[in-house]
Amino acid sequence: MTTWSTTLRPKDVLSVILGGGAGTRLFPLTKDRAKPAVPLGGKYRIVDIPISNCLNADLRRIFLLTQFNSSSLHRHVQDSYRFDNFAHGFVEILAAQQRTESESWYQGTADAVRQNLVHLGDYPHRLVLILSGDQLYRMNFQLLLERHVASGAEVTVATTPVRPEAAHAFGIMGMAPDGRVVRFVEKPSDPAVQASLRADWSRVEELEEPVDPDALPASMGIYVFDRAVLAEALAGAEADFGKHVIPKIIGTHRVHAFQYQGYWEDIGTIRSFYEANLDLCAPLPKFNFYDATSPVFTHARYLPGTKIIKSRIEQSVIADGCIINDAVIEHSLVGVRARIEAGATIRYSLLMGADYYETPDRAPPMGAPPIGIGQGTSIERAIVDKNARIGDSVRISPEGKPPHFDGPNFYVRDGIVVVPKNAVIPSGSEI
Repeated sequence: MTTWSTTLRPKDVLSVILGGGAGTRLFPLTKDRAKPAVPLGGKYRIVDIPISNCLNADLRRIFLLTQFNSSSLHRHVQDSYRFDNFAHGFVEILAAQQRTESESWYQGTADAVRQNLVHLGDYPHRLVLILSGDQLYRMNFQLLLERHVASGAEVTVATTPVRPEAAHAFGIMGMAPDGRVVRFVEKPSDPAVQASLRADWSRVEELEEPVDPDALPASMGIYVFDRAVLAEALAGAEADFGKHVIPKIIGTHRVHAFQYQGYWEDIGTIRSFYEANLDLCAPLPKFNFYDATSPVFTHARYLPGTKIIKSRIEQSVIADGCIINDAVIEHSLVGVRARIEAGATIRYSLLMGADYYETPDRAPPMGAPPIGIGQGTSIERAIVDKNARIGDSVRISPEGKPPHFDGPNFYVRDGIVVVPKNAVIPSGSEI
């Protein structure tokens, strides 16, 4: 049970989840869906992570801002998050729309929130918690919000320590000893600039464990704004929080950093998405879906248990409703309703499963193999999206291929073969 202080209550906070842009770095997984709707961990969607973090902190007034390929995301949220009439909670979808004062779609993260301030104003609140919809982490938002109030900040930016060699991919904060942000540099690569942004971690009181003295405080894209300050900060035409809003208000408002030291992964690329999913198969994964004190919620499907016949499975995660027949699966993650036939071998791969079971009235197209993995097929270092039809004796591997390549019914990204949703790969194919 979440216990809030007397100075801050859950009803003082509105949560805003940014549904993401076009998701080009996750293509082809985002070819037909929004980035937050991409399947994760065998049975979840990426958007379940920020929503669950909110619900676990008793934050039940949540807005989800969407724009690109959002139909499946809308359907998932509507099917998954329903509150009774007495809970005073909601997950409300705010899709991009043209208005009389502006005919443009969302131009960035800040612009997306700016265009929806009128909707936020319909609800009483003191603070606005702004979250990204494409990150994997578990954070105590109650602690973040209470630190914001206790520090006297008008804006709080969640940060995480990163090594200097990784700093070029982040916005880096320059911090005073009291945690106030005094400088912001977007993606610094110059060693001298990085050195000038180094924090004196020995004087930071909030740390739960020691930090590498060379580490730099990187923005996580998670913000807390006082209500009035958010409206003031968005009064101009700035498009993004990280690039424009935060650097602008550092000199005029009290902006503080909240130090987060747990696991956090921006799963915005094929490589990071692949590695984060396969890490879930480790004996002690960095992100623990088995933490009963902070569960991850999703759509309840009421699927039967997975059936495994005469198979060898090592260090893998198998979701609900699968049928696996005499197969070898090693260090792989298998999603819901997956069907894997005799003699198939799956290694270091992510199979997203299927949206439905094939029945006589939903038979495969003429000449196409059934949904799933056919007999004698071998798949290695690959992501197979939902509803893919892979025939018998198929070979799929990135071996001998360039790291970035487009094939007729597959893609190679970051050295990983990606078979897109609904793809058909005939028997005997070699990829």
